[in-house]
Amino acid sequence: MNVLVVGAGSMGQWFARTLRDHADAAVAFTDTDSDAAHRAADRVGGRAVPTDTGERFDVVCLAVPMPVARVAIDEYAPLASEAVVDVTGSMTDPLAAMAETVPDRQRASLHPLFAPANAPGSIAVVAPARGDAVDAVLDALVAGGNDTFETTSAEHDSAMESVQAAAHAAVLAYAIASDDVPERFHTPVSAGLQSLVDQVLGGEAHVYADIQHAFDGADAVADAARELAEADHDTFVELYDELS
Repeated sequence: MNVLVVGAGSMGQWFARTLRDHADAAVAFTDTDSDAAHRAADRVGGRAVPTDTGERFDVVCLAVPMPVARVAIDEYAPLASEAVVDVTGSMTDPLAAMAETVPDRQRASLHPLFAPANAPGSIAVVAPARGDAVDAVLDALVAGGNDTFETTSAEHDSAMESVQAAAHAAVLAYAIASDDVPERFHTPVSAGLQSLVDQVLGGEAHVYADIQHAFDGADAVADAARELAEADHDTFVELYDELS
């Protein structure tokens, strides 16, 4: 299998390494940052190709930020002879762009629900046009220890409002609202929250910003916090009991 990965960041490298190790794939990278493409190729074991390549590949994987997914699909999906997949993190828009650009190719949207450093893990899959090439990609991901599950793009994108946009907003809001206190004062709850803060702040700001832009959820967190802040004693108890 000959694979082009568009986007040389950590997710693109993880995808390429997984297919190299478990599908015996030959991988190539392209990126608007040509140095990043060469570094990824050196790390994973592959090659870098220029952004204006006209070379054909069995599989093209889009591993780019969500805001540029459609542009990348328009440009690179036609280079795929068999299948186009993405690991951008949203599903509805990328799948629509694939269907418009390469309706005759196999197509799938994959969302690894973890940072590459935490792999393996769970991967959401929507594959509206499945075939041998997509199956080979999924088999490689499973062989790498990941658990794949099928969903719909609507169900996935709706779930991301809670598990990503709202969750990240809640964690970062705590980080903004809380004071820096000595560790000896922390409770199990606050220590757990601080651990989540550290985890989120160990990532990349633009990734979290892209998620907030792509999915609703933060407003619901703000509304809930306001409702709790304004509740009297009895109302607070009622809200708490509704969650119990």
